[in-house]
Amino acid sequence: MTQTLGFAIFGVDWQLIKPFIVIGLAFGGVYALQGVGLVVLYRATGVLNIAFGAIGAAGALIAYYLVSHTSWPHWLAYTICVLFGGVVNLAYGMVFGPAFARRDPLVKMMGTLGLALILLGLMAWRAPAGGAFARFLPLPSSQHHYDILNTSVSLTQIIAIGLALAITAGVSVFLRVTKLGTAMRALANDREATAMLGVPVRRVEAAAWFGSGILCGMAGLLLPDLLTSLDYSALTFLVIASLAAALIGRLRSLWATFFGGLAVGLVRSVLAPMAASNYGFWQEISKYREAAPFVLAIIALLYLSRRRVVSISRTTT
Repeated sequence: MTQTLGFAIFGVDWQLIKPFIVIGLAFGGVYALQGVGLVVLYRATGVLNIAFGAIGAAGALIAYYLVSHTSWPHWLAYTICVLFGGVVNLAYGMVFGPAFARRDPLVKMMGTLGLALILLGLMAWRAPAGGAFARFLPLPSSQHHYDILNTSVSLTQIIAIGLALAITAGVSVFLRVTKLGTAMRALANDREATAMLGVPVRRVEAAAWFGSGILCGMAGLLLPDLLTSLDYSALTFLVIASLAAALIGRLRSLWATFFGGLAVGLVRSVLAPMAASNYGFWQEISKYREAAPFVLAIIALLYLSRRRVVSISRTTT
C-alpha cells in the first residue's frame, strides 16, 4: 500500500500531478491577490466589485497592443496595465461611489456588474473574440525556469505566489499601523461616525478604490501569462474564483482570503488530471472542477458560521 501511494494518488501518477500543483498554486496566488483587493475595497466602502476581472482584462489588452503594435518599451506597457486598473477603479468609485454610499450591498455590487458589462462590450468591439486565443502577453519572467522537486517552475509562477504573500502581509500591516489604514477600518465599521470625527471620507475611499485597482491591474498582467492566452472573456470571469477566496475570508480576513485563494487554485488544478484516474468517482468529480470555488466557499462559510453560533450560545449560557 505504501508503494502504491508513493507512485500514484487516486489512480493518477504522482509525476503527472506535480505540475498541476505548481500551476494551481500560481493561479491561487493571483486569486488571492484579487481577493485581497476585493476585501480591502469592501471593508472601506461596502462595495463588492465584481468588475475586477474585466478591468484587469482590459488593462492586459492595452498592454498587448502597446507591446505588439508600438515600439514602446515593454516595461512601460506593463506599468500602464497596472495603472489602468487603479485609474479605472478610482474613476468609477469617485463618480458612482457617493451615489451608492447609502445603498444596500446588493445594489452596490450590481452597479459594478454594469461596469463589467460595459468593459466586456468595449473589448468585444475593439478585440473580437474570434482572435482571442491568438493573443499572448508573455512576461520576461516566463523565459526563466527552475527545477524544484523535479518539477519545472517558471519565474512567473514564483512571482504570482510570492507577490500575493507579500501584498497580503503588507496590506495587513498597513491597515493596522498607518493612519490611513486605521481610517479605512473605521470607515468600514461606521461611515457616518467616522465622518463626524473629522476623517476625510472621500479621500480614504479614493485610496481604497485606487489601491484595490492596482492589485486588479497586477492580476490582469499575470493571468494572461499563466493562461498562455489573452482571452478577455476567460480573464473576466476568473473573478469568480477570487470572489470565492474573499468569501472564504468572510470579506474581512486578509490571511484567510490568501489561503482561500491558494486552496481554490490548487483544487481546481489538481482535479484536472483526475479525469485519467482509475477510480470512476474521481473521474466524475473532475468534470465539475469549475464548481470548486463555490463548493469551497460554501464549506468555509458553513464551518465559520457554525463556530460563531457555538460561541454565541456559550456566551448566552
